Amino acid sequence: MKRRAFITLLGGAAAVWPLAVRAQTKQMRRIGVVMAYAEDDLEAQAWIRALLQGLKDHGWVDGSTARFDYRWASGNLEPMGSYAAELMALNPDLIVAAATPALEAVWRETRSVPIVFVNVADPIGQGSVASMAQPGGNVTGFTSFEFSMGGKWVEVLKEISPSLVRIVIIYNPTTAPYFPLFFRWIEAAAASFAVKLIVTPIHDAAEIERVIATAAHESNSSLIVVPSAFMTTHRELIIGAAARDRLPAIYGYSYYAASGGLVSYGFDVRDLFRRAASYVDRILKGAKPADLPVQAPTTYQLVINLRTAKALGIEVPATLLARADEVIE
Repeated sequence: MKRRAFITLLGGAAAVWPLAVRAQTKQMRRIGVVMAYAEDDLEAQAWIRALLQGLKDHGWVDGSTARFDYRWASGNLEPMGSYAAELMALNPDLIVAAATPALEAVWRETRSVPIVFVNVADPIGQGSVASMAQPGGNVTGFTSFEFSMGGKWVEVLKEISPSLVRIVIIYNPTTAPYFPLFFRWIEAAAASFAVKLIVTPIHDAAEIERVIATAAHESNSSLIVVPSAFMTTHRELIIGAAARDRLPAIYGYSYYAASGGLVSYGFDVRDLFRRAASYVDRILKGAKPADLPVQAPTTYQLVINLRTAKALGIEVPATLLARADEVIE
């Protein structure tokens, strides 16, 4: 090899080598993720992909610059505490907590490790943040609901079924401790339409079909499914029972309507996970959770499944279809 070519090659290697060494020796950051949902839930997996893609866009690549440790609770509060403790034992740099019970479990374990929550209903009432603008402490993230949407659920059901006189509300007390905040708005809207409310707590999957079948025996009835990790985990059972018993129902997430539910009004969960990646990135780069304001959903969607409406013998008013963000035909 000629001397000039050798020197050029040596100089190029010297320039590249330090970069390679720095890439190899850069500390990998460890991120724990507590999901209150089932691991085999395709929708929940899509949320994780949205989070990972958002982090990848910021340079945090699984297995390269970051390591992710997951715990999936399948809508069951009982193992959540042990999952949070397991993750803390791994000395994470940050924990992502998805859903209200996940945040509660993780926050009990640490007041120092940063926590970014996603899809949490009432972090102030839960006590994990001081305020939306200045959360304080080690917790910040993205809330899930504006509770006034509970009144919107009643309005939509009444518009779909003008003869509606009775609404059965099902919720899980463990994974939806925030239900009273929804109920205040539901109750006000129901009173304005002279609609009777039947509130029914659901504690396990076995109760779902029985409660829905009982509700369907009364004519001019509809169903409100209060969103929570438990209801998301059992959504196929709920949707199937409502279809079998021909009970009109409204849900808080669009993926219910996509799976055969009649109508949904709520926000895009995937968007929250995408946005959460920016907070994870900022905290890993030195920002403090106390300085990052809690954020709320920016858009809400009305989704109507016309196939289900036809199966139930319901003619959805044209005015409601015109306002829908998505119509499934």
